[in-house]
Amino acid sequence: MEFNLQAQNALLRGASEGRIMKNAVAIRHIAFEDAGTLAGVLEHRGFALNYLEAGVDDLSPAKSADLLVVLGGPIGIYEVDRYPFLKQELATIETAVKKGVPTIGICLGSQALAAVFGARVYPNLQKELGWDEMTLTKEGRASPLGAIEGVRVLNWHGDTFDLPLGTTRLASTKITPNQAFSYGPKVLALQFHVELPQRDMERWLIGHTLELANSKADLAKMRADAARFAPAANQAGHRLFNDWLDGITASSAAA
Repeated sequence: MEFNLQAQNALLRGASEGRIMKNAVAIRHIAFEDAGTLAGVLEHRGFALNYLEAGVDDLSPAKSADLLVVLGGPIGIYEVDRYPFLKQELATIETAVKKGVPTIGICLGSQALAAVFGARVYPNLQKELGWDEMTLTKEGRASPLGAIEGVRVLNWHGDTFDLPLGTTRLASTKITPNQAFSYGPKVLALQFHVELPQRDMERWLIGHTLELANSKADLAKMRADAARFAPAANQAGHRLFNDWLDGITASSAAA
C-alpha cells in the first residue's frame, strides 16, 4: 500500500485536532488516473486516502477499508487472460461489497463493479471521448447524481456493460445507455469523470497519447474544453461525492 504524503498529512492533521481518521483505499491502475478532486472531499470528511497499485500490490487491505474507490485505466476488465491480476482484483471488490464496504467505481472501476454484480462488460460500438451532459433517470435525479444535471462531464471510455440485476440505472448517453448505477446507498458506479481537475488534463493527454493518436483526437480542443467545462464538473463532483457520503452516513445511522 502506498501511504502517500497526502494521507500522512491528513493523519497528522487529524491527530492534532483529536480526530480519528477513517481509512479509504483506492485501487489505482495507472499512476496519473488518481482520485483527483475526490481526494480532497475524502480528507475533508475525515478519511486518509491510501493507494493500492493494481497488478503490483496485495489488494487484501481493500477488504477491510472504511471506504473503497476503484479508479480508471486503459485496459478491459474482461482481459483476465492478458492481465491475470484482474481475477484477484474482482474477488477483492466482491468481498468488500459483500462486507458492506462503501464502494465507488469510476470508469474501469464502474465496469469492475458491473462484472462483480454478474453483468456482461464488453467493447462499446463506439468510443466515447469528450465532454457531454448525462441524461438522468428519475432515480438519477433523486440521487447524488442530481448534482450533475445540466453539467458537461468527461467521457473517456471504449467499453460498456449491461445493467446488473438488482441495481438502479442513474444516467445514460446516446452512445452508452448505462453510464451510472447504484446498488443501495453504499455502491455507486460512474462510467464518466467528474474527479479530473483541469490542471491534470495534460497528464492524461501525455499518458494516453497512443489512444488519442489512434482516435485522431484534437488535443487543442480537449485542452480548451477542459478549461471550459472542468471547473463546473469539479464543483458538481464535489456535491455528488458529498451527497453520496451523506447518504452512507444516514443509512448507517438508521441501521
